[in-house]
Amino acid sequence: MREWRVKRRERTRQLIELGGLVVKAELIELTDDDRAVILGLLIEAATELKGENRDQQLLLWRRRGSRAFAQNQLADRS
Repeated sequence: MREWRVKRRERTRQLIELGGLVVKAELIELTDDDRAVILGLLIEAATELKGENRDQQLLLWRRRGSRAFAQNQLADRS
């Protein structure tokens, strides 16, 4: 397969997975599918990551995300 097709499929998969995270976080429902609000939230997060407390913020968000994934896995087993 051509290299550009492989890269395109990888990018498509990444975009689908990232969209799935937006769904898992319930941002679509909580914002009434207002994409400007969702983009604003993401920009706000990016601004936080450019600040002095980057490592602390990453650690906090990683913990929250890991707990959410773990809870989701438990719910899927039930």
